[in-house]
Amino acid sequence: MEAPNPDFMREAIRLSIEKMQAGYGGPFGAVVVKNGVIIARGFNQVTSTNDPTCHAEVDAIRKACAALGSFQLDECDLYTSCEPCPMCLGAIYWARPRRVFYGNTKQDAAAVGFDDQFIYDEIEKPLEQRHIVMTELLREEAAAGFQAWEAQESKNKY
Repeated sequence: MEAPNPDFMREAIRLSIEKMQAGYGGPFGAVVVKNGVIIARGFNQVTSTNDPTCHAEVDAIRKACAALGSFQLDECDLYTSCEPCPMCLGAIYWARPRRVFYGNTKQDAAAVGFDDQFIYDEIEKPLEQRHIVMTELLREEAAAGFQAWEAQESKNKY
């Protein structure tokens, strides 16, 4: 397996600064690489789009999957200017890239006001102790969707 390429990380860092200075959002950039070529670039657009899910990694993953025509990033590497937050980490695991390289750490992010530790803490709490109320509702009716999924012969497993 080839070594990490610092030029790809530099591109993620460049995007993080350029797009932040242009007013798109926070200082975060990411690129997806396959076979030594950048196939997608992403950057934070939370405040410019009013979309709390538009983090650099999610943006890059969406664009890369569209370019590949796949919901998985087989044999791809993700370079991101900062260690992924819990949401992005979930998206990364669903997309299944081969490797992730990051620049800043989550501690570096917290030091400048991007502190995701409360989310990590919330995940560990029992549902009834979480800050946002989580209540099960209509579980029996909701099971119909899973039953239909199980019965569907042409499902595309992921």
